[in-house]
Amino acid sequence: MMDLTNRQWVRHAVTHPMEGFEDMRWKKAGSMKIATGIVLLWFVAAIFYERLYGFQFYTTNDKMFNVIPFIVQTIVIFLTWVVGNWSVCTLLDGEGTMRNIYIYSAYALIPYIASIYIEVLLSHFLIRDEMVFISAVYWIGLLWSGVLIFSAIKSVHQYSVIKTFVAIALTVVAMMIMLFLLVLLLSLFQQVYVFFYSLYTEAAYRLKV
Repeated sequence: MMDLTNRQWVRHAVTHPMEGFEDMRWKKAGSMKIATGIVLLWFVAAIFYERLYGFQFYTTNDKMFNVIPFIVQTIVIFLTWVVGNWSVCTLLDGEGTMRNIYIYSAYALIPYIASIYIEVLLSHFLIRDEMVFISAVYWIGLLWSGVLIFSAIKSVHQYSVIKTFVAIALTVVAMMIMLFLLVLLLSLFQQVYVFFYSLYTEAAYRLKV
């Protein structure tokens, strides 16, 4: 079996969706640093899409910018996917570790992330009548990443095709539950903060009087 560098493994996994991740598993290949860099590129791509997209296709409010939604849409969603898949597949006798799920899932996102950058670039050169080309880039990137995600989960856990579909569906459910609990937790912290801040302001007012 081939002996590749970390960067070559990335290209091999992306361009060989059927056997790329299987080869990575047997060679114990994959880099956490590269995977983290890919996720950060997704985060930057989300900002570019929102702020730098061609004005004739998409308009933004330049006066308002908050980085938190972009973190949630990319990094938080990705980490939730990793934890959710690991949790579900542990119950389904999956063989993948959280580290491998993290790496393989990040590698699988490359076509989708690349399509975002290409979309933003094309939006400054094409006209509205040529929107079909931008849509084609989006769907090619999305479907390619979808195939890679499926192959990654199948390979990392050594599942059959049907069990892989089940694992992905249950992972999505687990993600929704975790995000719901996270929202409740943040809401609770906000209420506690407001309560103690009210006590502080009231005490400060009493001392001044």
